[in-house]
Amino acid sequence: MLWIGSHVSFNKEEQLLGSMREALCYGATTFMFYTGAPQNTRRYPIDKEITKQALMEIKKRGLDTSKIIVHAPYIVNLANEDEEKHQFSIRFLQEEVKRCEKLNMSYLVLHPGSHVGCGVDKGIDNIIDGLNKILPSSSVIVLLETMAGKGSEIGSKLEEIKRIIDGVVEKDKIGVCLDTCHLHDAGYDMNNFDEFLTLFDKIVGLKYLKCIHINDSKNPSDSHKDRHENIGFGYIGFNNLLKIIYHDKLKDIPKILETPYIDRLYPPYKLEIEMIRKKKFNKNLLEDVKTSSK
Repeated sequence: MLWIGSHVSFNKEEQLLGSMREALCYGATTFMFYTGAPQNTRRYPIDKEITKQALMEIKKRGLDTSKIIVHAPYIVNLANEDEEKHQFSIRFLQEEVKRCEKLNMSYLVLHPGSHVGCGVDKGIDNIIDGLNKILPSSSVIVLLETMAGKGSEIGSKLEEIKRIIDGVVEKDKIGVCLDTCHLHDAGYDMNNFDEFLTLFDKIVGLKYLKCIHINDSKNPSDSHKDRHENIGFGYIGFNNLLKIIYHDKLKDIPKILETPYIDRLYPPYKLEIEMIRKKKFNKNLLEDVKTSSK
């Protein structure tokens, strides 16, 4: 099965059940969600009955909870040297992990963090410190996302991801989420993905790869901009992304679209997934999304 989906909403009323139903409307076989707004720390309780109903329906629909992804909010930064902010990030992520457990979710994607002036080495030490406090009491696997390298972001180089993993004590609870836009913007060549996978295996290890964010990029390679584009409309291109999605070594790994809404109003995921399944680029996608959404 092609495990393909997108970012979907998670609201107070329907929670996981609403997320799953939105994903099914897009023709998806998996999905990713935040358990609350990614820009803040306001969280409402996880409803046990809604979760129970959602998990039953997920199973009934032939989906797999081990392929569904939760994303941690952007506001946390384990790399921060400021002790108060560092400890806040640890406490909040500990709570976020508990929410994942209540939802029966296995994976939490995390932006490694930004060193905000203390330097890459100290930032990596801070991330390792945080993860070693979060992971021991958790059944959730934290996936470090590869980053574009804007500002003082850590994780745009595979060697940085490797250093974090090396410092984590419980290595069965750590993994990696690739992001095609971020990799491209960080300077990795998505035109030669086989070579990249060989490099990734050599530096990090394919056993750690658990999720891929599939996004095109609005900017040339090595731009360090991190601006996602719709599939086939950016610098990576449809055929390159298709090769990644259908790569033999990645067939069991969930692929998640985080492409932008059209005109900031219309979700493109149903038609993007359809385009991916047909393996045929639709040059009229942007207009077709608007037409089908009205």
